[in-house]
Amino acid sequence: MRPLLLLLLSPLAMACSGPASQSAESVTAAPEVAADSAATAPLEPLDTARAATIDAQADTLLTARTRHVFSAPGSPDVFSLVLRGPMVLSAEATFTITTADGQVIFREVLTAPDLEAALVYEMKNSTATQAEREAYVRRRVREFFAAQNFQRPALAQTAPYPTPAPVSPDRATWNDLRQRPDAVSFHYLIGKEDRRRLAWSPLSKQVVRLP
Repeated sequence: MRPLLLLLLSPLAMACSGPASQSAESVTAAPEVAADSAATAPLEPLDTARAATIDAQADTLLTARTRHVFSAPGSPDVFSLVLRGPMVLSAEATFTITTADGQVIFREVLTAPDLEAALVYEMKNSTATQAEREAYVRRRVREFFAAQNFQRPALAQTAPYPTPAPVSPDRATWNDLRQRPDAVSFHYLIGKEDRRRLAWSPLSKQVVRLP
C-alpha cells in the first residue's frame, strides 16, 4: 500500500517543482539583459543652447563628424552634427564639440530651415522641389565641417576689439586670443546670412562666439 501511495504522489511533486524552477531562471535572466542594455546605451548630453523638440531616440537621418585641434594642442576634439527626425525637412541637427576625454564643451540645436535657408542663393527657379530642398540640407550637413571652415589663428594680432563692445567675449578674452597664433576658430552659416565663429578661450576655459 505504501509503495503505491508514493508512486501516486511522485507526479504531483514533479509538477510542483518543474515550473517553479523554470520561472526563477526566466526572472533572473531578464534583469541581466536590461542591465546590459542600460550599460551600453549612449547618454544624450545636456543641451547648452535650447531644448530639442524631438525625441533623442528618433531616427538618425545623417551624421557628419570630424576631428580637429580646437581646445587643446595635440588632442583633437570631435566635431559632430547629427540630423534626427521623421524626415529631412522637419528634422533637427545637433551640433556638438567634444574633447578627447569625452567632455561636451559646446552644443547647439539647429533646425532644418536653419540649414536650408541659404538655398535661395543657388536656386535657378523661383521655387525648389522637395527633392532639391532635401538634397541641399543633406549637403549642408555633409559639408558642415569642411576644412576651409577652420581657421588659424582665430584672431589676428592686430584685430581691434569690436565697437560697440559685444556681450561676449570680453576685452580680456579678445586680447588673450590675439596673442595665441595657434588658436583655432570654426565658422558656420545659420539661415541666409548669420555667419558664426567659435573659438576656445584658454583664459575663460570655454567656447566663445566671436563677432
